[in-house]
Amino acid sequence: MKKLSKETAGERIKKLREEIDYHRYLYHVKNNQEISEAALDSLKHELFLIEQQYPDLITANSPTQRVAGKPISGFTKVKHSQSMLSLNDVFDFTELQEWKKRLKKITDKKLTYYAEVKMDGLAVTLIYKDGQFIQGATRGDGKVGEDVTENLRTIESIPLQLRGDYPKQLEVRGEVYMSKVEFDALNKREGGKYANPRNTAAGTIRQLDPKIPAARKLSFMAYDCVTDLGVDLHSEVHQRLEDFGFPSNENNQTYTNLEEIQPYYENIIKRRDKLPYWIDGIVIIVDMLDVYNELGVAGKAPRGAVAYKFPAEQATTIVEDIQVQVGRTGALTPVAHLAPVQIAGSVVSRATLHNEDEIKRLDVRVGDTVVVHKAGDIIPDIVQTLVNLRPKKSKAYIFPTICPACDSEVKRKPEEVAHYCTNAGCFAQEKERLYHFVSKKGLDIKGLGPKIIDQLVDEGFISGFADIFKLTEGDFESLERFAEKSATNLVKEIKAASNILLHRLIYALGIRHVGEETAITISDIFGSLEKIRSAELSDLEVLPDVGDIVAQSIYSYFRDVKQVKLLDKLLVEISIIDPQKSGYKQSDIFKGKSFVLTGALSEFSRDEAKDQIRMRGGKVSSSVSKTTNYVVAGEKAGSKFDKAMKLGVKVISEQEFKDFLKK
Repeated sequence: MKKLSKETAGERIKKLREEIDYHRYLYHVKNNQEISEAALDSLKHELFLIEQQYPDLITANSPTQRVAGKPISGFTKVKHSQSMLSLNDVFDFTELQEWKKRLKKITDKKLTYYAEVKMDGLAVTLIYKDGQFIQGATRGDGKVGEDVTENLRTIESIPLQLRGDYPKQLEVRGEVYMSKVEFDALNKREGGKYANPRNTAAGTIRQLDPKIPAARKLSFMAYDCVTDLGVDLHSEVHQRLEDFGFPSNENNQTYTNLEEIQPYYENIIKRRDKLPYWIDGIVIIVDMLDVYNELGVAGKAPRGAVAYKFPAEQATTIVEDIQVQVGRTGALTPVAHLAPVQIAGSVVSRATLHNEDEIKRLDVRVGDTVVVHKAGDIIPDIVQTLVNLRPKKSKAYIFPTICPACDSEVKRKPEEVAHYCTNAGCFAQEKERLYHFVSKKGLDIKGLGPKIIDQLVDEGFISGFADIFKLTEGDFESLERFAEKSATNLVKEIKAASNILLHRLIYALGIRHVGEETAITISDIFGSLEKIRSAELSDLEVLPDVGDIVAQSIYSYFRDVKQVKLLDKLLVEISIIDPQKSGYKQSDIFKGKSFVLTGALSEFSRDEAKDQIRMRGGKVSSSVSKTTNYVVAGEKAGSKFDKAMKLGVKVISEQEFKDFLKK
């Protein structure tokens, strides 16, 4: 994070504290939520980093110096024998190393570590007397929690009677959570109304009727013990707790240095979707109890432990600029240029704003703090503007009336949300058409990206689709920073792409309104490019999932003199493959079946799963309707899952989908 002036830091700290306190109050006191946990974590992390720059600005009432909000009413209050502290977060290995450096300033003893998965649930404390479970409470504000003993008694993984050689008094701390299986079963029973297992577990423990948590089958995982068990290591505490009858995570490990922990962390990330419960990172704690106690507490957290969080799918950052890009159809797309922030494992510096209406809906301006969402390979979106953090002199964004590429007039078409450049020969549009032509869903020419296409166009080597297939090694070698081997490999990729399936060609042409699924539909029905080119408007209008606007667009494209000339030149250079002979079309077992994909699949990318369906004659839709046959639900399935449940559409897991493919 860049160094701020002290004045700017003070202003930012004040706003961040107010915003964080507001959302913490909503969540912990009102049991409500306006932004995601990941977004709130991002705000807290920014505040922590700024306070580290200016420690003298840290105050006792800062959100970084306390654990959580006040407990909700409805339960008897319980004062904890020792505060239930939270943990400071780190988000990459560099920050983890900085944590170690801070520890070495306090102690010169050799450090060993215990790494454990961080369960995504609700922290509770359990009190035993003479081996009997007598009381259980939530974290609350860290000092005072809520007595939820009767609800905790319904959890079978919490022993009501201890085993082995237990002490007379025992206080154990751990996480109450809901397994993925129980969460899915609950959602099926109750119409898919629950967002995630973490919030569901927390809400369940706060139910006044113990029959509700009993029916929902929550689980418990121990992670610490307040009572002195006469052992020297935190790892030994876990072993003793297991002896008493408490579950402890089998994935936990001891390590002698941080470098060994990084592969463990990366392995857990890879396996997280296959684990039977949700986790959001790992906890790393100094294993030697005497050293851990010597390190003490700083603010809200023990110095001797940190939470190494997984890459979040949401984070907060600042909009530094809003610029407009011109697409292949002439549509103008506003793009937010962001202060770089890490989301879902990669650094994000741009996010699409889609159109003028979306900018107005979000009320986003240059200088605003925004919540950015990114899942997997999906293009980042701004999902929320935190207007309370807005600079005083900010101004509303005004959409341009002149094309930024060619200075032509920009117009918004009736009944459309997009603005378009009125110049059909706009060079920005020509480049975008070429980008689209070679893209993954088009000809998929690996190595031929926008930067190389820009050079080829600027040097006069290409001006249309056909020119790509006439390129030689020498053409590429003449470009800046292009090696001989790279040129040879790229020419081979281009040659391989000259043999193409019909639906890929139709998509690659960039016909307005024709996406991947429409290209597949018209290719399957007509069977050849000649039949598509000669089709009458009435033939196109009756196609399934092709409306009047799309039909008119296809019909007009193949009767545009300029497009016809470009296409004829292209057909001299390429060959269209018969899908039956190519092996692409494997069977018709999914013929007439419509699929929708939602959530993250562990063994398929989204495109791979779509191809598996299409190769068997099925169709893939982006939205759920009554005509949908199957919804394939991966991890963190969202609104599509909810809609499927409401409509009674069959939802299948990734394993069931794989079984379908085997058939």
